[in-house]
Amino acid sequence: MAEEESKKVITKKHLARLEKEQIQRRYLLTGVSIALFLVIALIVYGILDQFVFQNQRPVATVGTDKITVGQYQARVKYSRWELIQQYNRTLQMAELFGGLSSDNGSYFQNSLSQITSQLDNPTYMGENVLEAMIEERVIEQEAAKLWITITDEELNKAMEEAFGYYANGTPTAEPTYAFSFAPTSTLSRTQLAIVTITPTPTEAPTATEMPTATQAPTSTPLSVTPTSTVESTPLPTETPYTFEGYQKTSQEYLAKIKDTGMTEAELRYAIKSSLLRTKMTEKITSDVSHKEDQVWARHILLEDEQKAKDTLARIQKGEAWDILAKELSKDTSSSASGGDLGWFGKGKMVAEFSDAAFALKIGEISQPVKSSFGYHIIQVLGHEERELSAADYATKQQTTFNDWLEKSKTELGVKKNDISNITPKEPILESAAQ
Repeated sequence: MAEEESKKVITKKHLARLEKEQIQRRYLLTGVSIALFLVIALIVYGILDQFVFQNQRPVATVGTDKITVGQYQARVKYSRWELIQQYNRTLQMAELFGGLSSDNGSYFQNSLSQITSQLDNPTYMGENVLEAMIEERVIEQEAAKLWITITDEELNKAMEEAFGYYANGTPTAEPTYAFSFAPTSTLSRTQLAIVTITPTPTEAPTATEMPTATQAPTSTPLSVTPTSTVESTPLPTETPYTFEGYQKTSQEYLAKIKDTGMTEAELRYAIKSSLLRTKMTEKITSDVSHKEDQVWARHILLEDEQKAKDTLARIQKGEAWDILAKELSKDTSSSASGGDLGWFGKGKMVAEFSDAAFALKIGEISQPVKSSFGYHIIQVLGHEERELSAADYATKQQTTFNDWLEKSKTELGVKKNDISNITPKEPILESAAQ
């Protein structure tokens, strides 16, 4: 009886309280589980954002194509790595020529300073890298429209040659096209009346001055022929560079750049882009003429309009042009030759000068023409279509291609995002960091 009285009586109220406590514990456990899950999810997201999602975000878009942060950062790191290699090679070359303190030291020091300047300005370098990547995408999309492609065979060949391997032997350099320059046409009576002292137009290289197939260095090794008095020491036989050697060299190179994030696929893409650019340049500039409308002019440059007007009045009264040019012209590069500028095409001079010169007739003298240099009095001595030099033709091709490229960018639509916080600053130049 006593034992029964000692037992606690479990009432309905007590059961309700126990049930309530169990529910509260379940809620608490559920809340803790949810909180823990959210914390883990945030940590995982942070890791994925840093190593996956962020790398996939676009740093720029070209049409419908995007350049990801990962691709951009890998290319910047690779570009920095290349600059560092260039720095080290330049330093080694300087040592071969006596070091940076030698007579040649200033030349090498200037080269090293240019490299360190680029490495020390990552944002500027990043902008240049991104612009190059944008151009690659533009060229790739425009090439596809014209059915211009790079075959696997072409890409493999270029990849091999980038590492110095030539399956069919080292090619002989192709001769540069030798332009035949048309001589200045015989001076007319008008021109003969204008020129009191025969001016010498800007010299244009002749066909004999251009590199020819025989002048161009070839890959033929230098052979040493022994004389009857001096017995030559046989040179060591060069080890043949085989395909296996190329594979080893390329894999060693890829291992060196692995830390930059540049993969073999991305390296091949860069080489493919270079090949596409060459093909597109040939396509876009195929109709660029080797000839150009040019004028032969002379001028006198004065610092203000009144002096220009006074000088023009003296010319109109019959004073000799060449004497006035030597006496008054502020253009010291041409004053000694009577202000003779030789032959030039449109766009070679500042716009105001060029427009005025091409609008004049042979022998005609302009009113004072204002430019950023001062006031010019211009006289045209000749106007004809002339053949371009190799250098001028290459410049004209490049200008034509660049104009096409800018137009294509506008048509496709290019959008660039801020790169200031995502541009890598490594790898760094060890000597600069120490």
